[in-house]
Amino acid sequence: MRSARRSRLPGESNRPPSRGASERRAGGTHRRAGAAEAPRWGREAAGGPHRDTRTGAERRGQALYAGASRRRRQAKAIDGRGRPGARRPEQSKAERRDEAGMAAGGPRRRLVHLDMKGAPPRAPYLAQVLPLLRALGATGLLLEYEDTFPYAGPLEPLRAPHAYSAAEVRALLRQARAQGLEVVPLVQSFGHMEFVLKHKEFAHLREVKVFPNALNPHREESRALVKAMIDQVMALHEDLKWFHIGCDEVYYLGEGEESKQWLQQQDNTPEKLCLSHMKAVASCVASSYPTVTPIVWDDMLRGISEETLAESGLPQLVQPMIWDYTADLDVEGKVHLIEKYRRCGFSKVWFASAFKGATGVNQSLTLIGHHLKNNLQWLEVASNSPADVLEGIALTGWQRYDHFSALCELLPVAIPSLAVCLQALENGSYSEKIKEKVEKLLGMSNLETDTFMSTSLGTFPGSNILTLVTQVSFYLKSSVDELLERNRYVTGWFSPYHRKRKIIHPIILHHFQPDAVSLLSKWNAVVQDLQAAMEQVFHQCTVEEWMEENVHPSLQKLQEVVDDLDKAIEAQS
Repeated sequence: MRSARRSRLPGESNRPPSRGASERRAGGTHRRAGAAEAPRWGREAAGGPHRDTRTGAERRGQALYAGASRRRRQAKAIDGRGRPGARRPEQSKAERRDEAGMAAGGPRRRLVHLDMKGAPPRAPYLAQVLPLLRALGATGLLLEYEDTFPYAGPLEPLRAPHAYSAAEVRALLRQARAQGLEVVPLVQSFGHMEFVLKHKEFAHLREVKVFPNALNPHREESRALVKAMIDQVMALHEDLKWFHIGCDEVYYLGEGEESKQWLQQQDNTPEKLCLSHMKAVASCVASSYPTVTPIVWDDMLRGISEETLAESGLPQLVQPMIWDYTADLDVEGKVHLIEKYRRCGFSKVWFASAFKGATGVNQSLTLIGHHLKNNLQWLEVASNSPADVLEGIALTGWQRYDHFSALCELLPVAIPSLAVCLQALENGSYSEKIKEKVEKLLGMSNLETDTFMSTSLGTFPGSNILTLVTQVSFYLKSSVDELLERNRYVTGWFSPYHRKRKIIHPIILHHFQPDAVSLLSKWNAVVQDLQAAMEQVFHQCTVEEWMEENVHPSLQKLQEVVDDLDKAIEAQS
């Protein structure tokens, strides 16, 4: 229990939703929220697994897709507000794009965010995906390494067992360069420092002793730690123009003992404490790497007054990245926020949308329509923003809400969403013609955007994972529940009471044992295929985690019933 509530930055939520109060990153892994109320999470995407009530629920392959929606939408464009048909005059649109730093279609720079804090793909898979990203309209990568960077020396404890080697990082950067993809590294330097501060070697640098999320901004050792991390990442990256230093969601800032003492001094505020650390990190980058511009997430800045922001000197050092992952983004509010940042002295801003990881902390499938609407709304913000304001947009693909949370959608599962969003941003809209181009690039015959399930397979890297994950997500739990909870022979004659005492009527046995054994066999085969496919893309730790979260609960229930049946039969022999 806390005896008093802490001082918070303006607009900051009272308690961290660990990347999402109502569900992160739909406002946002970020995570992220509306302009003036950081952080506020957007609503989770509507929809969920359909229950397969067909007799052959256990069938594998495309048969499991037979009940999915096969609607083909009429050819129609979607404007920046997500409404069908409402096109603005081309000349007016072109003028607004030119003024807002837009290319012929959408933002000139379109970075795909790869969040490595969970389910980091193996290096060979990334090499397969990069050409596809370029073909879909990406111009760069925002690489959030977290604990997968090959830190060395005193920083070696930060390095996860499955971290990339220095050779793998160099190869990835060469491959990105060959595809014409600009790389922007992201290293957290204030909030979301769990991957650092969880280690005993660095725990003494926490803002609050018991929480590993935020760095103590008062310690010189804290700044030395951040500089060492940045220096090691910089050493493997050549010719960088931007470097993202994070600084989002610095929960409990001001609640550490040193901060409490500092805040008791006249004129000291949580806002100034936040800005001073951001400025220290940005100044470190500027002095050591004068040709590199730091980027920061903007949520900690939104509620700070224009006067305080301007006086801090931070606007001359960084470019803010404004994030919001909601489908009903406040366009007017974002435009006003951009104007505020310009008045404070920020020369350029970035936008951050999402293509996955923003609609549920343990989401397994991606609802493309939610993310398409989000990106189209960002196009509307760009076309209504001041001239020359937009540096680019990052399409975030959060893999965890924070270092300790469950996995969100796997990257291969979300590639169709990424494809749709990238093409919408590149072209400035989304239409039937663009949809057909996406389908061609992904090798899909019918790409759905308004349902979790697509009726066609694909040929893009990892498409088999999408197919199998969809089967599991839609039908595993529902088919097992159908047998174990809604089959009257199971609930009436093989209840927990019967199972515990190994009691079964021989006649009743024949009413459901064949179905149970068959269902278990079919799902074991599907899961075996999925595990093999995932092992080609992910490390074993990721495969184990995903299976334990999404497969084992239902499959183990089914296995236990089959085992109890065998024991009951043996007891009667």
